[in-house]
Amino acid sequence: MGIEEYGGGQTQSDVLVVTTNDVPGFKVDRVIGEVFGLTVRSRHIGSQIGAGLKSLVGGELKGLTKTLVETRNQAMERLIEQARARGANAVLMFRFDVTEAADVGTEVCAYGTAVVISPRP
Repeated sequence: MGIEEYGGGQTQSDVLVVTTNDVPGFKVDRVIGEVFGLTVRSRHIGSQIGAGLKSLVGGELKGLTKTLVETRNQAMERLIEQARARGANAVLMFRFDVTEAADVGTEVCAYGTAVVISPRP
């Protein structure tokens, strides 16, 4: 597996997503409000067994890593869709929150503040 399968983040989109409070060279014209993208993934029994065995000897749990990357990317895509639907062209203060969901899966929430930005004159 190549490193590209373990990466994430924004691909080209009409909605800019940043972890900062602002975007250099741009001004916030309107704050729309909080947006989020949420997904819950159950664990695959095969990966659980493999992870259990791997934990005996140590090392990266590649199957679980890949699943978490895919899950985070899906949550981010949903965040972008929600921001776009509400008229935003950017999301500021972007963050992820990851929690266990009732011992059956992992909940990943991507969230931030949807805004409309424009270049500073």
